[in-house]
Amino acid sequence: MNSLKNYIEADTSRYVEVDGINIHFNDAGQGEIVIMLHGSGPGASGWSNFNRNIDALAATHRVLCVDMPGWGKSDPRETGINFFEWFADKIIAVMDALDIEKASVIGNSLGGGVAFKMALEHPDRIDRLVLMGSPVGFAMFGDRFPPGIQDILFFYEGEGPTLEKLQSFASKFVYDPSKMTDELLNQRLEASKKFIDNPPMKFGPGDAMEPLWQHPALTTLPHDVLLIWGRDDKVVPLDRGLSTFSQIPKARLYVIPQCGHWAQWEQAEEFNRVVSGFLTGE
Repeated sequence: MNSLKNYIEADTSRYVEVDGINIHFNDAGQGEIVIMLHGSGPGASGWSNFNRNIDALAATHRVLCVDMPGWGKSDPRETGINFFEWFADKIIAVMDALDIEKASVIGNSLGGGVAFKMALEHPDRIDRLVLMGSPVGFAMFGDRFPPGIQDILFFYEGEGPTLEKLQSFASKFVYDPSKMTDELLNQRLEASKKFIDNPPMKFGPGDAMEPLWQHPALTTLPHDVLLIWGRDDKVVPLDRGLSTFSQIPKARLYVIPQCGHWAQWEQAEEFNRVVSGFLTGE
């Protein structure tokens, strides 16, 4: 294995334009390509979600950590979209623009749903999949829209983004909210304000989110899939992971105790070890 480097956000920052949209990504490492897609939480970005993982994964792979449109340094998303289909098409377009024929994809939450849609619609472009707390399966026991999801959907309502709203979300987001420092929360709050005129998770006319568990290709998916779930996830609870696991032929399910929705951040060392082994086949 190559020695670890301490990659810096500014040094790895890149842009690519697809379909008239500027999409930002961080580019680190060399080798087979891994694309990392973040979730939909307020103030999310590729770097903020995966900064504890990039060094470890870039030791063996070329890592592209993308800001999906509507988050981070990328342009806002379009309105009136089918979320998973639209974002999947944009990431495939990024691959085309960068002359990437095939890549493994790691997706957290919404990013996992996007990664899964890419595999369903463009199976020849995807190698392996890692999905963490992703809304791919159906709710077996709990609410379809648990409190963590409601915090995301209504974050921009009323007085708009506030620290109090973000603290409420953080209390459901991770197992131990004390690890979410004031500095991190304020960074995410400021990042969320960039899209106050076009909130990425505000559903308007024509916006829709496909129930991926009903996709006809689900039960014949040919890819190796690693599902990573925090046992205490209050945003996309573990029962969604169990239903996903039951439907995908080559799925592996790895559950981390005392861990919430942000497995790659809360339990970074364990996450990096497990995912590195999966990607390299070790």
